[in-house]
Amino acid sequence: MNLIPLIDALGETAAAAAGGAVLGLFFGFFAQRSAFCTRSAVLDITRGRDLRALAVWLAGFAIAVLGVQWLLYRGSISVVETRFFGTPQSLSGAVAGGLLFGAGMALARGCVSRLLVLGASGNLRALFCILVIGLVGWMTYDGVLVPLRDWLGAFANTTAIGGNDLLALGGLEQGFGVALGLAAAIAAAIVCYRARPGLWSVLGGIGVGLTVVGGWFFTYQLSTQVFEPIQAESLSFVRPLATTADLSIGAATAVGLDQGLLAGTLIGAFLAALSFRDFRLVGFGEPGTPSILRYAAGSVLMGFGGILAVGCTIGAGFTGGSVLAVSSLLALISMIAGTALTDRLVDGRRAGAVSLPAGAMPAE
Repeated sequence: MNLIPLIDALGETAAAAAGGAVLGLFFGFFAQRSAFCTRSAVLDITRGRDLRALAVWLAGFAIAVLGVQWLLYRGSISVVETRFFGTPQSLSGAVAGGLLFGAGMALARGCVSRLLVLGASGNLRALFCILVIGLVGWMTYDGVLVPLRDWLGAFANTTAIGGNDLLALGGLEQGFGVALGLAAAIAAAIVCYRARPGLWSVLGGIGVGLTVVGGWFFTYQLSTQVFEPIQAESLSFVRPLATTADLSIGAATAVGLDQGLLAGTLIGAFLAALSFRDFRLVGFGEPGTPSILRYAAGSVLMGFGGILAVGCTIGAGFTGGSVLAVSSLLALISMIAGTALTDRLVDGRRAGAVSLPAGAMPAE
């Protein structure tokens, strides 16, 4: 992929922002149409529901792993010098941050990416949560909560286990990563066949996974063509909120991939909601809505936990999980556990929960 004309026309940081915006547009559109939601996928299992949300989530995760592992197998990208493998990653931060993030996801009724999509679709509760997550994320990323983040992250890191690459730790070749992706895709296909979530939902889940693959490919290509060195990366949402907060207070000046991704996601989800008549303004006054304090508490936990775990369900779970980074997979498992436990403790078992029609948006 020749990005030199784009870089010459816009500059390096603006080219990254433009690429992020395109990725975000697709992610926002696909996530809105499929009602893609990690929390809903977890609750499908813990509440014994119809597995439609889980089927969509598995489709996205399987495609992300399979696509990225195939790129690595073909030598189309390299992730050796990325943040996942270039430096030791915190295992204690992955576990603690993942548990906190999962708990926050249950309380706020959605992870960061889901709340962004809901906010663009008219959900004012989600926009409130995003503001709180952004503030706390910034405080954890570059503010007063940094000492606490560093303390929790210092208990154990990947040096203790010999690295962060799952395949390398197991003495396995890159082709085994492709095999894992194929196995995940087969499992996703089986769940989709049984749950029958609807065509738009399945395609949306696949689209979410493909945007993660596209993010790795684009940023790697960009990293090989710019003058100032950058790391290859893919989608993430909690860090972009923190870096955007830096921009808003003047601590940073350059708009980059993070800001393009956020803007693109909001626009893509907004256009999808308008096009399919899903846009509706809802606030805290809706019947059955939990207290604003619950949403605030959940957002605080996600803002801190997401930075501590070095990513949200997309940044750690999909982006890190697709390259089989141990710390990211551990964070994702911890997020799932935190969500399941918090939902059981706070909301309890909801027997006989009503299933949503295919493609419908949960009233989060």
